[in-house]
Amino acid sequence: MDVNVLRSLTTLLMFGVFIGIVFWALAGRRRAEFEAAAQLPFVDSAMPAAPGAAKQGEKK
Repeated sequence: MDVNVLRSLTTLLMFGVFIGIVFWALAGRRRAEFEAAAQLPFVDSAMPAAPGAAKQGEKK
């Protein structure tokens, strides 16, 4: 087997893996997870401020 044939087979295998991952990620049963992840930037979290951080309007 020539090294170029091996490289070609590896490329085809990796392309097949890529297509499989795309179909897995876009499967309908993952829609709820994607919708929840899409809302994460808009969630008002109650995380405490970093130590030493000044609140709005305060001077350090």
